[in-house]
Amino acid sequence: YAIIKNHYEYSRKKREILSKQSAVSMQSQNKTAYSILFIIGLTHLLNDSLQAVVPAMFPILERSLGLTFTQLGLIAFTLNMVASVMQPVVGMYTDRRPMPYALPIGLLFSMVGMLGLALAPNLVVILVSVVLIGLGSAVFHPEGSRVAYLAAGDRRGLAQSIYQVGGNSGQALAPVITALVLVPLGQFGAIWFVPIAFLAVLFLVYISRWYAQQINVVKENAKAEKKKTTRNVKIPKVIRNAVLLLIFVVFARSLYHSAISNYYVFYAMQEYGFSIAESQTFIFIFLLTGAIGTFIGGPLADRFGRKAIIMASLLVPAPLTILLPYVGPYVAMVLIGIIGVLILSSFSVAVVYGQEMVPGKIGTMSGLIVGLAFGMGAIGSVFFGSLIDAIGLTETMIIVSFLPLIGLTTFFLPSDEKLREINRKLGQTGTVPE
Repeated sequence: YAIIKNHYEYSRKKREILSKQSAVSMQSQNKTAYSILFIIGLTHLLNDSLQAVVPAMFPILERSLGLTFTQLGLIAFTLNMVASVMQPVVGMYTDRRPMPYALPIGLLFSMVGMLGLALAPNLVVILVSVVLIGLGSAVFHPEGSRVAYLAAGDRRGLAQSIYQVGGNSGQALAPVITALVLVPLGQFGAIWFVPIAFLAVLFLVYISRWYAQQINVVKENAKAEKKKTTRNVKIPKVIRNAVLLLIFVVFARSLYHSAISNYYVFYAMQEYGFSIAESQTFIFIFLLTGAIGTFIGGPLADRFGRKAIIMASLLVPAPLTILLPYVGPYVAMVLIGIIGVLILSSFSVAVVYGQEMVPGKIGTMSGLIVGLAFGMGAIGSVFFGSLIDAIGLTETMIIVSFLPLIGLTTFFLPSDEKLREINRKLGQTGTVPE
């Protein structure tokens, strides 16, 4: 009797302990890991500041190596195409097999690329260097987005905003990099960003350790979800069309962003007679306010809906973008700041919206939205560069100003309520994508 009683007491206490551990596990999954978010956001800043060096060097390379606008567009195209094409591939692979330590390894590629960029004697070496930087970015972005997702808890919009604002802030450093480093030091000034890349590697080693600890939890959740799913994945046509439309909308936004980031400095030099350093003010304002817009977009989407913010981010600034080529330099600074806030307010929102379209494919959707859709906007760098050589800078910037009107197509995106309803029905029928 005593043995049975002790065994009963032991079993009861064991159940209580397991129950408490399960409750703690559920709370930890819903708890936002702010320290991880801030570190991955800071690393995103460092990573994108390395990428920002490439377009920041355009005025320097145009003078030192005598490159044409078409060749400058080819450099931007190479950088972004490698990153954009590889991001969905990396995302799809790591959705099945997460690779925590791929993060620091990817930044090592970027570090080598920065060294090559500083020492490059010709266009070929520059292109090889930007390929390495692009590979590092292709690995970092989908895996970094997954880290933000895992650390988000129940605040996904805010978490994605913290992560994305780091990247946009890094891009905003491009004009500062040009004015303070590249103008006085020239092309060799890029060597100073090698230790920055190494610092990012160290941060990512720490992040990777935390990420590796989360894999077991993710695997357990995946096993539970597989019991509710079927092998025959059927994504509804409305979701498939919505994903394609979202990619197109982000692509259009990226075209405008790419044109302003890469070529408006030349427009300011030609139209306003500004120096290289002075012209960077416009780009700095555009990218800095874009980072602000990225941060506030997430909370606004939580309140007003993701579709509403994506739509407003293009249609509201459209009249201002059309007006921009016809105003003076100081009014242009004000307009470009407002445009920056508005047009990038949907940056993180589009990522979360895409992830909610296809649950369980965090890396893939991040790769498609941040990588493919945003990166493919770099095609515009080649197109607009050739257009500038063919018809002129002013005429090209006028054409660019109408791109935000493509936001009219966002009316055909499903509302947040409809998206939740579709996912709920899919969950009930067991056809949720794995």
